[in-house]
Amino acid sequence: MMKQKKIRLSSVADAKEFVRRAVECDFDVDVFYNRVIIDAKSILGVLSLDLTKELTVEYDGENQEFEEFLVEKDAAKVHAVA
Repeated sequence: MMKQKKIRLSSVADAKEFVRRAVECDFDVDVFYNRVIIDAKSILGVLSLDLTKELTVEYDGENQEFEEFLVEKDAAKVHAVA
């Protein structure tokens, strides 16, 4: 079953940590922004996104560390740095 989470990465360090955790997953992880779909395991792809916006992460698998990171970066909790 596909899972979706809305997240906000408020810094380049957050983006790097997101990619690092996605790489550890043995399943596909995608990031959606507007009509663009990026492989979450691609640092260049993730850094090309507007990190001030809410991103949708879609994945089909389970990895406790990855999911805990997504909860930390929940878009409803994290505010963008202006």
